[in-house]
Order: sequence, then structure tokens, then C-alpha cells
Amino acid sequence: METLDGAELCFPELLNTSCRKKVRPHSEAMLFYILLSCVSVLTVALNVLVIISISHFRQRHTPTNLLLLSLAVSDLLAGLLLPVEILFSGACWLYGDFVCTLSFFVVLSVISVSVGNMVLISVDRYVAICYPLHYPTKMNQTRVRIYACLCWICALFYSSLILKDQLKQPGMFHSCVGECVVVFNYIAGTVDLVFNFIVPITVIVVLYMRVFVVAVSQARAMRSQTVAVTHQRPGTVTAKKSEMKAARTLGVVIFVFLMCYCPYYCFILAGNTSLVSASSLDFFTLLVYLNSCLNPVIYAFFYPWFRKSIKLIVTLQILQPGSRGANLQ
Repeated sequence: METLDGAELCFPELLNTSCRKKVRPHSEAMLFYILLSCVSVLTVALNVLVIISISHFRQRHTPTNLLLLSLAVSDLLAGLLLPVEILFSGACWLYGDFVCTLSFFVVLSVISVSVGNMVLISVDRYVAICYPLHYPTKMNQTRVRIYACLCWICALFYSSLILKDQLKQPGMFHSCVGECVVVFNYIAGTVDLVFNFIVPITVIVVLYMRVFVVAVSQARAMRSQTVAVTHQRPGTVTAKKSEMKAARTLGVVIFVFLMCYCPYYCFILAGNTSLVSASSLDFFTLLVYLNSCLNPVIYAFFYPWFRKSIKLIVTLQILQPGSRGANLQ
């Protein structure tokens, strides 16, 4: 059914309360849906490989990899949420107010977990490079598991606080039937911007600047140590090289994270949505989800053990007895 001005209604039987259908160019909408679908499939497939690689092979059960496992789980959920993003961008919301609010709650929780995991990864590399003697006690597997669990619990608690009123009364800000929006008041919006963007980004940048300075000084020290190798315990130089290579790799992960998340949050920080087109907002949103797809690609490019584990998984060799103890070096 159409209104007097020719616009179609989401629910024609509700003439006075139904939302009007959003209209966007067909080619633009199809391109956006195809991109989201492709990113969703790749994100899910690649992060499943990361999860299997780290959880199946005992050799990969290290504190750093446990944090990567937590990140991969949040990235996997982000990939599974992409179809919901397609629904958000559709003409009408057909699934009720409660499902709408719950969807925003899950999306906010996944984003918060991803940000928290990035901070933990930065802390892990900071302790490993700057305080290597304390690393085995401060970042052992038991503690890292606790840190990762606390990250997930805090993200869920944080999201419930931000969306407290709307979880109690779903659809409280909907102006018509067929709309799915969540509105943050000034305080909630400021808190989210500070704790989900400004503070984590500041911590990540400061820690990695410190890691970079220490890594450069250690690289110079290692070059001098190789000359007097008789005074160096066997394997120590190799261990230091391994730690710094991990720092460089995870530095790339964090850099890509910043590049994907900064445009979206800078748009939020600007606060003037009238200056940004719907297609630009779609692009910023796609960048956020694209980050979850790029992380496994970075692992595959920088980590030989990940490429070897993928080969074992794809060829189903992990189903053979004793495959958990395979050497992936």
C-alpha cells in the first residue's frame, strides 16, 4: 500500500503507525549486500580455522595464542552477525522490538570484547618484551584464561549497562512500526566513546610505542650477543627473536584494528550524521566487520605454524590419532 505521497509502507494494514520503506538505489543495495555476504562467509571460515588450529594442537597452547583464540571467537561471532547487519540496512524491520534491542546488545558486546582482546594482546606483548623475566609468572596460561574470561564478562556487563533502559523497554525510541533503532543519551554515548574507543586506543598506542623502543634496543643487543655467542645460553637469542617477531605480527594486527575502527568512531565522535551519507555509514560499518576477516589473513601471512595447521585441517589429518601433538614449527 502507498501513502498519498507515493511512499510504500512496511505494514500497509497499520496505515497510521507503519514506517515508510527505505528506498536506496538497487545497484548500491545489491553491492552492499554482496560485500557483506562475502565478508561474512570468509570471516566465519577463516576464524574457524584459527580456533581449531589453536585449540587442537597442544604445541599452540601458549598464553599469547589463548588471547588470539579469544579474539578469534569474537571475530567468528562478528562474522555470524553480518547477516543481522544486512537486516538492519533493509527497508523494514520485521522481527519485533525485543529482537531489535537484543541484536544491538549482541553487536555492542562483540565489539567490546574485540576491543578488550586487543588491549590484552598489547599488555601481553608489553610484558613479554619489556619484562621478559616476569612474563612466565604474570602471563601464564591460567592467568591469561582468567583475563580472557573477565574480558567477556565485563563486555556483557558493560553492554547491559549501556542498553539498560532499552532492554527493559524494547522499542522505546521507535517512532513507527517497522523501525529498528537504538538511541544513546548523551551520558551513555560519551561513556561508550570513552571506554570503547578513546581509553583502549590510548592504552594500545602507549604500550606499543614502549614495545617498539625496547624491541629496537634489544635488536641491537642481540647483534652484539651473536659476536660473543659463547657467553649466551643456548636458545636465548632465538627466544628473543621469536618474541620480537610475535610483537611485530601482533603489532600489524593492532594497526589493522585501528585502521578499521577509527573511521567509524571518528564519525560517531563528529556527532553530525546529517553530513554523512547512508552509503558512507555503510562503508564505515563494513570496515569494522572487515577487521574480523583480516586477522586470520595476517596470521596466515606471518605465522608458518598457522599455514601448516591449515594444511593439516583441510586434508583432515587432524582426525588421525596423535595429531594433537604434531610439530608445527
